[in-house]
Amino acid sequence: MKKILGIRKEVKNKWERRVTLTPAAVKELKDNFGIKTLFQLSEKRIFDDQDYIDAGAQAREILDEAEIILAVKEIPIKHILENKIYLFFSHTIKGQPYNMPLLQTILDRNCTLIDYEPIKDENDRRLVFFGRHAGYAGMVNGLFTLGHRLKALGISNQFENIKQAKDYPNLDAAKGVIKELGKEIKLPDRINPLVVGITGYGNVSIGAQKILDLLPVTQIEPDDLLTKELVKNKIYKVVFKEEDMVEEIDGGTFDLEEYYNETDKYKSKFEQYLPKINLLVNAIYWEEKYPRLVTKEFTSKNKLHNLIVIADLSCDINGSIEMTEKATLSDNPVFIYNPQTDSIKDGFDGEGIALMTVDNLPAEIPVESSEWFSKSLMPLVPKLFEADYSKSFEELDLSPELKNACVVYNGELTPNYKYLEEFLN
Repeated sequence: MKKILGIRKEVKNKWERRVTLTPAAVKELKDNFGIKTLFQLSEKRIFDDQDYIDAGAQAREILDEAEIILAVKEIPIKHILENKIYLFFSHTIKGQPYNMPLLQTILDRNCTLIDYEPIKDENDRRLVFFGRHAGYAGMVNGLFTLGHRLKALGISNQFENIKQAKDYPNLDAAKGVIKELGKEIKLPDRINPLVVGITGYGNVSIGAQKILDLLPVTQIEPDDLLTKELVKNKIYKVVFKEEDMVEEIDGGTFDLEEYYNETDKYKSKFEQYLPKINLLVNAIYWEEKYPRLVTKEFTSKNKLHNLIVIADLSCDINGSIEMTEKATLSDNPVFIYNPQTDSIKDGFDGEGIALMTVDNLPAEIPVESSEWFSKSLMPLVPKLFEADYSKSFEELDLSPELKNACVVYNGELTPNYKYLEEFLN
């Protein structure tokens, strides 16, 4: 193998400015491992083209010389080259219908696909991800949405001074504004005290909590919402784990392993907390087999006067938050869901609950998220060039974390991903 790496320009949408590898990483690959990098010119990439050239990379319109090609988001079907090794977030491993044509093209063109999402260590922990940065940007946007929704309702409040994550020069600038705001909290009656509920405890949740913790928050347990009198002029943080959100249908004791393996034995109990929450930040992993947290039926039958905003960072369409009707873009991030008419309206005005459902949140803080991602990916890149891809998959000497994330190998689904055949047919 010639050790030639390709970096694609991102074309998913105009807000996608992230990169897989920074110029500094490209230079390290060249100097320490003899890996040559080709890249496509881009006017919107967060690092300038000249930065890559200065690091020793060479610009190409088409990356046909590269054996291994990196991207962040899905590559358009027409740009999939034959016999290449691709790494990107393919959004195919759940059998997502909208990307099955992309997966079929990768198969037809005899390519190899390694998806970042299932790259994990021996303890099943993801190694290459943007999750924490989705949490950072998501909480900034959640507070931004809260402020502007209250303003649209005619309620003056401090949070209307918070901008959307993309409108700050960097994450530190956003943090500075939020931290300064927290020095003197004055809550309007509608959200006094302010209760912020966060579902989940993974990387997205951790990122969201780090932003919220810049304010003077008091953390309480979910049951405290139901049993204790909350104090005025305070901000409360409530983090919900699985045992807080679901219960066994027959009234038995919650068991996490059983919940994952026998989900049909469980039902949601989360909606009992909704009347107490002002800002709900949803950061859980969800599949169809799991109960929904917030249903249209519940919101239509219960007056949720306190629930102002749902920031759905998970953004599963009609998923754990059933009224997440669509993923929003960064230039139009919010819509109002009206439970009585089951309808949505873009913007901050209208009857109902404001939802912020941007599904590409790390792109709003492209410098920090790219630097983190590049640092995570770098140890794996030299390993990609050590393998002999002419061997059968069984004999392929690729490092385990990469081999386990190999969805397609030389035009065929690998054993761990054979289940995708039913979604292709």
